Amino acid sequence: MAREAVIVQSLRTGLTKAKRGSFNTTEPVDYLAHTLREAVASVPNLDPAEIEDVIVGTGFPEGCQGMNTARIAAMAAGFPQEVAATTVNRFCSSGSQAVMMAAHSIINEGADVAIGAGVETITMMQDGSQNTTRLANAAAQKRFPGLYFPMGLTAEIVAERYGISREDQDAVSLASQQRYAAAADAGFVAEEITPMKVTRSVMKKGEDPYDEDFTVEAD
Repeated sequence: MAREAVIVQSLRTGLTKAKRGSFNTTEPVDYLAHTLREAVASVPNLDPAEIEDVIVGTGFPEGCQGMNTARIAAMAAGFPQEVAATTVNRFCSSGSQAVMMAAHSIINEGADVAIGAGVETITMMQDGSQNTTRLANAAAQKRFPGLYFPMGLTAEIVAERYGISREDQDAVSLASQQRYAAAADAGFVAEEITPMKVTRSVMKKGEDPYDEDFTVEAD
């Protein structure tokens, strides 16, 4: 009889803007470690030593998200050094891939407890943490020119190829944001967010940047 994988907790930090958002001076390892720590602590009678694998997805596993960021965050969270961890990359679906792999380890590999998570910083990647040295492989790019297209350019190509107007895209985007706002107003979002105290850099037009303490507790 096949084993069943059950999600017993799901937590995240609030979402913030890139560059000017409240996580603009906080390293991804820090908010990932915070979330891991709080998630495990909120599950009754769960000893961190019982965790067999921490699987974390990230779109850019390099720079401040490199060197197996899952392992680094697990150690920063205070988990025992015996807890294994791995970082996976499937770009925009990296976090979903991590959750699937965690479930697979329980269903098919005999693990009792596993964590599937995701982490990403746009701010620090665009500020120089991303390594673009020798980025493109000439042979692969010749065979498939779109291999290195970023999502923004991909969206432009899809829109042109399939006749999707800017107005249609904006309508879908607006509807999505309205649905989220309704869910948040109805209280469906707050329970999944773990508040985190940070120091953020505040930048206002015509003023020098300054730091201030802030608690991220909502999107």
